[in-house]
Amino acid sequence: MDKKNIDDHELGPLPSPKQLDRFGFVKHDLNNSPDGISKGRSAHEFQREERKIRKWRKMIGVGGSDWKHYVRRKPHVVQRRIRKGIPDCLRGLVWQLISGSRDLLLMNPGVYQQLLIYETSASEGDIIRDISRTFPSHVFFQQIHGPGQRSLYNVLKAYSVYDRDVGYVQGMGFVAGLLLLYMSEEDAFWLLVALLKGAVHAPIEGLYQVGLPLVQQYLFQFDHLVSEHLPKLGEHYSQEMVNPSMYASQWFITVFSNSFPFHLALRIWDVFLYEGVKVVFKVGLALLKYCHDDLVKLPFEKLIPALKNFPEDAMDPDTLLPMAYTFKVSKRLEELKQEYDKQNESQISDDQKQLQ
Repeated sequence: MDKKNIDDHELGPLPSPKQLDRFGFVKHDLNNSPDGISKGRSAHEFQREERKIRKWRKMIGVGGSDWKHYVRRKPHVVQRRIRKGIPDCLRGLVWQLISGSRDLLLMNPGVYQQLLIYETSASEGDIIRDISRTFPSHVFFQQIHGPGQRSLYNVLKAYSVYDRDVGYVQGMGFVAGLLLLYMSEEDAFWLLVALLKGAVHAPIEGLYQVGLPLVQQYLFQFDHLVSEHLPKLGEHYSQEMVNPSMYASQWFITVFSNSFPFHLALRIWDVFLYEGVKVVFKVGLALLKYCHDDLVKLPFEKLIPALKNFPEDAMDPDTLLPMAYTFKVSKRLEELKQEYDKQNESQISDDQKQLQ
């Protein structure tokens, strides 16, 4: 990235702390902050949060030393606590532990620095162009060539060199940006590797490869799940000629980090890193179920905007996520994947025959 010196007046004034919500985003309405926390938290709420943090510290141990042992002994406790939300002060560390990225970091000393210093990337121009579009209302990323934008550039550049088949695709910036708000550059890079290469769960690099093959598969699966779990809405979609590619692609590409209020996106990421991509399907179904009665009444021209701008009451994690967990999708997702693969093989075979 261009490292020329930039005068302070070119960077522009940063927002004051009063203008920011608790996550560092500029408030759109200073009287009504959409940060998921009501003003003036009671002493009881603070005490409850402190108890929660103490439980988590005991569970993970110093620097995460007890984590694997605890997960083996009490997986259901771990899952329950993650679903309730990881304490924000421990989120970065816990994300590294549950994703497997901490192990990757320890096994690859110096690799990140080498990728940054000695390698060049064909994607550098695209990365620079997109950086200012990533969380533009967050104080960390607002300064042109400031520390946030430099870190984001470094992580994306390093990944584009590390995996030249994927390189860089718009959308990866929101994932990397989210991670950088909770950890160092090097930690964020290895968590990105863990996710895309599948350190714990199935790899999701297909979300960003040429043709976005995994996005196509996920949309196929989601379309069928909507028809099966919400048949009335599925029928309405058919009548209005609506399909998930019109509204849900970004849900999968950025795992809701670009399309949801930040406090909800964090809660989804807590579970996503531990349980895998099935939670994205579950949250999508829960959203549609929550808004079902309104959506089935809307014509096409109003339906698409509604599917991209859900009402505020639908964005409450303590309402939406318990609803999401009621959907059982794991087995059906696997069946639909096999069905999708067969269709693709059949299509390729037909195409080859036509060429002969």
